[in-house]
Amino acid sequence: MQHSGMEFFRKAKSVRLKSRHDKYLTAHSDEETVIQDRSGSSKSVKWTVEFVEDVESVVRLKRCYGKYLHASDEEFLLGVTGRKVAQALPRKLDSSVEWEPIRDVMQVKLKTRYGNFLRANGGLPPWRNSITHDIPNRHHDWILWEVDVVEIRPESLPPEVSRSESLEEDEDFSSPAFNLRFPGHVLQSSASHEDSPRKSEGRLIYYYVADDDGNVDEAIEGPSFQFKGHGLEELTQKLEEETGLVDIIVCSRNIVTGKFYPLRLALPPNNATMNVVVIPASSRGYGLDWLMISCLLLQLLHDMIVTCKRTLRYMILLEQRIRINSYQIAEF
Repeated sequence: MQHSGMEFFRKAKSVRLKSRHDKYLTAHSDEETVIQDRSGSSKSVKWTVEFVEDVESVVRLKRCYGKYLHASDEEFLLGVTGRKVAQALPRKLDSSVEWEPIRDVMQVKLKTRYGNFLRANGGLPPWRNSITHDIPNRHHDWILWEVDVVEIRPESLPPEVSRSESLEEDEDFSSPAFNLRFPGHVLQSSASHEDSPRKSEGRLIYYYVADDDGNVDEAIEGPSFQFKGHGLEELTQKLEEETGLVDIIVCSRNIVTGKFYPLRLALPPNNATMNVVVIPASSRGYGLDWLMISCLLLQLLHDMIVTCKRTLRYMILLEQRIRINSYQIAEF
């Protein structure tokens, strides 16, 4: 007997879905493909939950690109049973973008109108990290998903959406958040600006993202957001969420030399506005090169000192042995 998994979604405004491969259901930046990815911090793993009017057992999952998780009729590979799962925005919302959650202990299966299940594939390419919908003959755990609730749905907002409507819901990534626990996962919930005192709005962060060569066009005002955290680590995590990048270095510009330097100390007091530069770890720019070269030089210097100490110790021991041998030979 199947049990509905709607309780995982009923109070959720947005969720992340984690497969048995410890990867997240991800909307690719090409705005068409759906894949698995280990990074759970980017916006592309966050799916907005929509309900269907007069149908209590299904949900729609909508991405930041405004498209829905869509069960296609197209075969994923010619001659195999799995069918494509893609991002789509049909003119009229129909059952191809509707998924029925089926509870399986503390996980869910997501069933399509065909009776197929959303499946996270493993193995070798082209299967690896792909998403299909089918009924598996083996690897039954590949259709199981953990639901991480990212935002709680405000009770004042009606959850139902008409099947004929196409919503362009604006996602508020700057609202205050608090943490909850929901089956074993950390949850975040939005709170209204009206309920938050003015002083808790935090500081304003303007940021620029350096290109592959480390260049930044500061002639154009960069994007900004309200930051309510207090430490550099929190700011780094927030910037990774805002930019969709991982392994970033948060920098500031030296007003004298004009060069970038990585932030290492506490943030300025009194929630002062900050202008920062985000440098990806893959950047070839001068700011990042300077940091990498500095680290390499320090490591090289450390290795040289250690090697010199070992060599000196060996030479001292060798000299002592030579003296002892010379003394023994002289006595003989």
